[in-house]
Formats: sequence, C-alpha cells, structure tokens
Amino acid sequence: MSTPLPLTRAIAAFVSRMGYDDAPPRCIEAATLGFTDCLGVMIAGADEPAVRIVAGMLETVSRRDAACQIPSGRLLSASDAALVNGVAAHVLDYDDVAMAAHPSAVLVPAILAEGCALDAGGKDAITAYIAGYETWAQLDSLAPDPLQNRGFHPTAILGARAAGAARARLRRLDPERTAHAIGIAASMASGLVANFGSMTKSLHAGRAAQSGVVAARLATDGFTASPDILEHANGLLRAYFPSAALRVGATEYLGVRWRLAARGIDIKRYPTCYATHRCIDAMLALVQEHDLRPEAVSRIDVRTGATQLLLLRNPAPRNSLEAKFSMNFAVAAALIARRVSLAELTDDFVCRPDVVAMAAKVHCTTTEEKMPGDELFAPDDRVSVRLASGEALVNPPVTHAKGSSEQPLARAEIEEKFLECVAFAMAHDAARPLFERLWNLSDVLSLRELQRGISRSVSSPRSSRG
Repeated sequence: MSTPLPLTRAIAAFVSRMGYDDAPPRCIEAATLGFTDCLGVMIAGADEPAVRIVAGMLETVSRRDAACQIPSGRLLSASDAALVNGVAAHVLDYDDVAMAAHPSAVLVPAILAEGCALDAGGKDAITAYIAGYETWAQLDSLAPDPLQNRGFHPTAILGARAAGAARARLRRLDPERTAHAIGIAASMASGLVANFGSMTKSLHAGRAAQSGVVAARLATDGFTASPDILEHANGLLRAYFPSAALRVGATEYLGVRWRLAARGIDIKRYPTCYATHRCIDAMLALVQEHDLRPEAVSRIDVRTGATQLLLLRNPAPRNSLEAKFSMNFAVAAALIARRVSLAELTDDFVCRPDVVAMAAKVHCTTTEEKMPGDELFAPDDRVSVRLASGEALVNPPVTHAKGSSEQPLARAEIEEKFLECVAFAMAHDAARPLFERLWNLSDVLSLRELQRGISRSVSSPRSSRG
C-alpha cells in the first residue's frame, strides 16, 4: 500500500489531475447553480457605492488577455477584474453559502476573470469551480470549530487558497506548480468578522478572488512557495486551527467522496446574513398563516444560536449595510413588508420610523446548542409573537432555511431571483436568454464572449437602489 501524500501535495495532485468527466453529475449541477446565482447577484451589486469606489481605483487596459468588469464590459487586468467583481458578488450579501462561508463569491469572479483572459469554455469553468470547492471543503473538514469563533472570516481565509487551486486547474498547472499556487495564496488573504456590516466585508471576497489570480499566475511563471504550507508546524492549519489534529491519510477521499455533491450550496432567498434566514422564514410563515399586521404586534421573541447572534452585531442598524447583520431588522422587515428583498435593503427603508420601532420590539435569546456538522448554527431557530390582545403566536422551530441544499429552490424560483437581480441592469428580454445560457453553462464555448454578451445587454443608464 502506497504512503499517502502530505496534505499540500495531495490537494495539488487532485486539482492537477481532475477533469470535467471525473466529477459526478451532482457536482456539475451544483457548480452550474453557483455560477448562475452568483453572476446574477454580481450584476445586482455592480452599482453599489463600495463597488464604485474599488472600480475607480483600477486602470482600464487594452491588452488581449484582459478580463471584463461585469456587467459593463470595461477591460481590466485579470486580477483587478477578480477584485471588483468579487466585491460586487458579495456586497449585497445575497450570494450563496456553504461551509459557513461564501464559496461562489470568491470562485466565480476568479474563474471568470481568468476564463476571459484565456478564453476558456463553460466546462473548464465548472471543472475549476469543483476543484476550488473541494479544496476549500478539504481544509474546512480539518477545522475543529468555526473560524468565526476566533474572529476570522473563512470566505477570506480559505477562499484565497481555493481560488488559487481553481485558477491552477484552469491554467492546467502540474502538481508542483499547483502546490506553489496554493502556497502563495496561503500568505495572501485575511478578513475579520468585526468588519461585518461594513463595506470591507465585501472586500474579503474580492481580495480572496484576486489573491487566487495572482497566486496562480506567479506559480505559472516559476514563483515558489513552501511545499508543505498547509501541514507544516508553522503552516496554515497551525495558524488558524491550532487545536486541529491532522491524521495520516486525511485526503484519502479527495476525488472519491465529493463534498460538493454531498453538501452542495445554499441559495439565499434574502439579501441578509444567512444567520437570519431561518427566523425570516419563521416570521413570514406567521405573517401568512395569521394575516399578521404590524399594528397588532407588541413583542417578538427570537431564539437563535449564540455564534449566530455574535455575527448579527447591529440590533439598531443605521444603514442598509448594518441592517444585513441585524436580527432585529430582518424580523421587523419580514413583518412590515411581508418579504425581505433588495427593495427593503435600502437606507431609506432601514431608517423608516415604523421599521425602527418594530425592530426595537424584537428580543433575542440564544442557545449554546450546535447543529451537528454545522457548528456555526443552533439546531433550529424559533420565533414567537405576542399580540397587543395578549395572544401568543408560535411558529414551529425551523431547522433548514428555504433555499438550503436540504430545502432547495425550484428552477422557477432560482430564475425569479436571477431576474430580480439583473432587472437593475438589463431588460427582461435580454435577462431570460442570459439565465438560459448560464443554466446550460457546460455548453458555453467561450467565457470571453459570454461576458462581452452581458455588456452588450446592459441598459443605459443604470439605476441605483440608493
């Protein structure tokens, strides 16, 4: 029996040898879903102030290997395109979730940027996404507890390494150079939970995507990193997971038990932190069941996980960015608007007197219980409402949010979200064909032409949600 490869080399060997035909259909479906949803959210976020600030710092280029800023089609260097598109993908907090992080907001911008520069096809993009996701999931599986507990944002910390792996796969690097790409990326990213609710959270995704681009290009040109960067006594695992125990053969299931097929991705139905989604589902269920009106409510009680509430640091948000990390706002918005959509995540709505007053009626308590396999979350979230009449309304505990891999959205619901997102940039008759192309991404022959087609479809002038 052969001796298992060390962690860094084992991941690099897997990434280097993996091909489209190796992946099971469920992986291909999940990767396609991740691309489709993320690109829609990216277009929706492209005109946000944070994105405009980042884009204003970047220089337009005209060389052949340039990449597109989405959806405008402005040509940038591949690393700059990954940065600004990554910020756009994450700034609304409407992008998908897996492994207590946001894989598509990192992987998709990185792959699109390099794919545009190389003029790769849809199958190449899907293969790179799967390689990046599996790398991310392998590292996440070695974590004894969530990175958020120590203040680190895993989208930034693990995302850069995964993006480096995805880009290495797209460039078809050999195992040695793939290991260098992962090693370079391991020294290039950081992100702190304390920046949740600010513009900088979206920068975590953009910088992770950009780091993957830079790392893979450096490795392509012969730049080196330590070949044991992940498992070394002073490497990534020791730095971020000091209590992790790395057993021999930890990578034995890479390419055998596909984590993307088993875990999938969770599609967000609401543009707020995922820690609020089960409670939003519960509140909306009560609203629908009882035709609940705001004036009838005197108090709302929420029970959620202690770590979840730690992330939701803004009980009295002052703007739309802070509101994304507010359980009080999320539940109040669901009651008042009878939905939580992009239209509610504006400064004007967040600061409305009736919304502020209702958010103050939301009272949160926590439990230290953990969901097996997802310790960032409690086993369930609970919402109850006390009416002015004294009557109590209690929703059953919610274990999985709608849109999660356990309760997936139908294709029509995914398309509805996509069309909502891109409506700010393009006409309906252009948006539907774009959705179809993305939904059949494996048939796309040119990512460059796909992105340039998006820019040709953009309405002018674009409107901002404020």
